[in-house]
Amino acid sequence: MSVTIKDIAKSLNISYSSVSRALNDKPGVSQETKNRVIEQAKRMGYQPNDMARGLVKKQSHTIGVIIPDIANSFFGEVTEGIIEAANINGYTIFLCITNWDIDIERKYLKTLQEKQVDGIILKTAKDNYESKYKDIITVPYIILEGRSIYDINLVEVNNKRGAYIGTKYLLERGYKSIAFAGGSKDSHTNMQRVKGYISALEESSIKVDKDLILFNDFTTKGGYDLAEKLLNNRKKIDAIFAGNDVMALGVLDYATSHGYSIPDELGVLGFDDIFYAELPQIQLTTIYQPKYELGRYALEILLQEIKDKENAINKHIILEPRLVVRNTTK
Repeated sequence: MSVTIKDIAKSLNISYSSVSRALNDKPGVSQETKNRVIEQAKRMGYQPNDMARGLVKKQSHTIGVIIPDIANSFFGEVTEGIIEAANINGYTIFLCITNWDIDIERKYLKTLQEKQVDGIILKTAKDNYESKYKDIITVPYIILEGRSIYDINLVEVNNKRGAYIGTKYLLERGYKSIAFAGGSKDSHTNMQRVKGYISALEESSIKVDKDLILFNDFTTKGGYDLAEKLLNNRKKIDAIFAGNDVMALGVLDYATSHGYSIPDELGVLGFDDIFYAELPQIQLTTIYQPKYELGRYALEILLQEIKDKENAINKHIILEPRLVVRNTTK
């Protein structure tokens, strides 16, 4: 049975309030009494109750993190940035995985607030739900990679710029018929990448063919299925820009298993630069996102609001991507 403050008070024959003041280094007791209490607490093996202390201070030093997919190492690297920044600042993370299910996401939001977390970092399963959460989330929170039109904290990568850079590179390498195999239409991130892709084509006076812009899940199977559709539509596609690296792996799987020579017959470009991309047997050309920094900034911005709610102002941080050239493009 754990030792309580009352046990210490009884053993020293002093009041409960005196022990509490001594252990919390508050005025109202002499230095001699403080020393006696601290020595007795150590001797008895007393461990402070962080939960009870949190209720008194109205802080739990816990942060809820809700992400849609732990299998995609993009989210793993973002979470690593969050956790390391939390550890430095003395916070504990509650990690929740929604598997892109909005109902599970809502349950986690309710549960985390019931557990009295100090704040929440959220990557929504559906970006159009962000505005609906403003009245549901009652603690400070920040959105990862979402829309910037709402009056909320947000940290994201310049996805439109990244897709523009990638498409321009493909054009410069001599690819002429470039398709975009994207993720969900409900994803703001994905649609920003579509805009960047279109912008690069238009700047080069290339007519945008909507038949070459397809959507599916942000999964390997999603990429495989889109590659099958695109490479069998008689459009003589010579490059595919995948919505993310996981989809790009699916594109490569289909292309290589059906006899396409990479990168001469078909160039493949991804987005994220997850650690799989640099494996010797893959060597994927991709757009690098500063994933660790994305998580770290999200945690640091959230802590700023938690520590100074009255003077908090909403912040929107945009990080810049860059091209990483490997072997899947000429």
